[in-house]
Amino acid sequence: MKITETCFECLLSRIEYECDLICTDPQKKDEIAKKCRDLLTELHNNPEAGPQISSKIHRLAYEEMGSTDPYHDLKVKDNEDARNVCKRVINDTMGFRDLCLAAIIGNTLDHGSSEHTVTDNLIGYFTNEFEKGLTIDDTDEILALSDRVVFFCDNCGEIIFDSHLIQFLKDHGSHITVVVRGGPIINDATREDAHTAGIEAICDTLLTNTDGIIPELGYNPTLAPENLLKAIDNATLIIAKGMANYESLTEIEGLPPVAYCMTVKCVPIADSIGVKKGSRIAMLRYQ
Repeated sequence: MKITETCFECLLSRIEYECDLICTDPQKKDEIAKKCRDLLTELHNNPEAGPQISSKIHRLAYEEMGSTDPYHDLKVKDNEDARNVCKRVINDTMGFRDLCLAAIIGNTLDHGSSEHTVTDNLIGYFTNEFEKGLTIDDTDEILALSDRVVFFCDNCGEIIFDSHLIQFLKDHGSHITVVVRGGPIINDATREDAHTAGIEAICDTLLTNTDGIIPELGYNPTLAPENLLKAIDNATLIIAKGMANYESLTEIEGLPPVAYCMTVKCVPIADSIGVKKGSRIAMLRYQ
């Protein structure tokens, strides 16, 4: 999915948000915002997928602000909040559909976007959203393809919910390769967060989406390590959490079936799928 004018403003709002997390000098914030806006203006007609352009903007912002992980404290808090909620709402009687829905609701833990606000009452929000169910529900078809799964994680906090879904798949015979970010970028999950969530002990293989510690959103095949490329080639199913994975993977043909599992948090993606913003989807695509 290519970047739009709406994406342009949303991305810049994220840059301002992360500057506020780190910078105390208003002049420095303005300088960083201007440099990022200038680079985005230069890149916004680039044929790359939106997450590849966004990653370049975030890497510039991090370099300018002198931080490798401005969201660190928020990520720690989201993981802890999600763990506390999971203790109250996840139980052993839940099947694949319910655990998918729980992990999709967890996808709302996504800070800094002008299109979306993170709730300050996660347990109440979870209860209300869970009652609404899935807007697109292909979970039966998804489960039937889950022999060899490559599972692309998205946000911190969300990854705690993901761990219960991954455990279910393992318990039902799936071979699971979990993919996290190669380096910190916005509030996305890294190897450290997968360890915190217990996923490293559950899955068969834990990989990063980049070769080395390059922070990159979504999936960029040109930066992917060889073992990830092989895992995708051998997979019967990709489970892709969140919007950046959707934006990047939908640009690639010849993949195994992809289950896009997310809360749709912006209008451009809602329009591309044909649902309303705020929808919860577990959508299977053959591409």
